[in-house]
Formats: sequence, structure tokens, C-alpha cells
Amino acid sequence: MERYYAVAVVTLLCSFMIFGMALKVAKTHSTTGILAPTMTGDPRLERAARAHANTLEWLPIFLPALWLFAIYWSPAWAAWLGVAWIVGRIAYFVGYLVDPMKRYPGFFIQSIAAFLLLFGALGRIVYLWLA
Repeated sequence: MERYYAVAVVTLLCSFMIFGMALKVAKTHSTTGILAPTMTGDPRLERAARAHANTLEWLPIFLPALWLFAIYWSPAWAAWLGVAWIVGRIAYFVGYLVDPMKRYPGFFIQSIAAFLLLFGALGRIVYLWLA
């Protein structure tokens, strides 16, 4: 189990990131005066909610790919790619809050990390299965 400590820490960091984004959405509700469950009416709230929701939409891709890559390839590489994914998602979130057009660098970073984890895990599993 010790070999997966770094991947476990990345998984928990991901949870903290999601929690932080949720807090930002809640704070934006408060500062705009638009109380839940209403999600429209102010562009700041709409951007924060959308950026948070988009991150949640990526979790079912990221988390299984992270762990399967760690199991079938390398826990260390999985952890580093996981950190890159988190950095990309944070850059995406912050960029989206400032201006929707500024979300693209973060999206690119997280997309590459997710792509490497997903197709790396799939390729290795298929290779071992057929070998």
C-alpha cells in the first residue's frame, strides 16, 4: 500500500480543490445577493457555477484513470500527472472567473494530463490482457 501514498494524497488534494471551488460558488451567491437554488442573474455567479460543474464533470474521467494508471504503470507518474491535472483545473477555474476566454490554458493542461492517464491506463491494460 505504501507505493500508493502519493496517489492517495493527490486524490485528497482533488477533494480539497472541489471543496474550495464549492466554497467560491457559495461566496459568489452571497456577494451577488442571488441565493440558492437560483443559479442565474449575474455573470460572476454563472461563471463560478459553470467552472465548478465542469470540474465535477471531469471527475469520473480523472479519478479512475489516475488509479488505474497508478496500478498498471507507475504510482509516481500517476501522482505527477494528477498534480498537473489539479493545477490545470485550478488555472481553468481562476481563468473562467476572470474571463471565460482565459479558461483555455488550464483546460489544455488538464486535458493533456487526463489524456495521458486515461489512454496510458487503457493501453497498458489491453497490452497486459493480450500478452
